[in-house]
Amino acid sequence: MGQVSAILDEKGREVLRIGGAAAALEAAKLMVERNVGSLLVMEDDETVGIVTERDYLRRVVAEELDGSKTPVREIMSAPLIVVTPQTSVDECMAVMTNRRIRHLPVAEGGAVAGIVSIGDVVKFQAREQTFELQFLQDYIAAS
Repeated sequence: MGQVSAILDEKGREVLRIGGAAAALEAAKLMVERNVGSLLVMEDDETVGIVTERDYLRRVVAEELDGSKTPVREIMSAPLIVVTPQTSVDECMAVMTNRRIRHLPVAEGGAVAGIVSIGDVVKFQAREQTFELQFLQDYIAAS
């Protein structure tokens, strides 16, 4: 099975960030605008957490908070759970499943090199299984 680096090579390594003092509503709007499900949260040039669509729903909408006045730092998930580019895709899936998270930063050399989502992982695994199945069918047909 492949490594997380293969997913990042395909999808890109862009990481969107937002300050911890920014309004939660601003984070939600940025996620919608950029069609992503998470943003890294920064405080003084340091990554301190991650904010996701799920965080917004659970901590702003469900608790009926004012998203325009609630700072991102109050709804973010912390500390970060990360994998490395060398982590296997299977292990990445296991971390996401066991921790019940959908977005996983990829850390390399002390910095975040990208973020993979559960959708990225499932798409990668499905493609790998399709290639393997085709190989086996070709092998059987050639026998």
